[in-house]
Amino acid sequence: MKAEDAKGMTPDQLSEELVKLKKEQFNLRFQQATGQLENTARVRQVRRQIALVKTIINDKARQQAQA
Repeated sequence: MKAEDAKGMTPDQLSEELVKLKKEQFNLRFQQATGQLENTARVRQVRRQIALVKTIINDKARQQAQA
């Protein structure tokens, strides 16, 4: 997901995406602990996507508070 795509989403969609990413992060952590993780770079990608979604959620909340 790119930042432009996330900015076009509604707050509800962003929350759903955040839950999905958190689940994926948990599964990746579990795979890493058991030695089954093949794509170690995916952990970093998911972590950054979570940060992106949280940032956009906060930006949208701030814009609504100002309006």
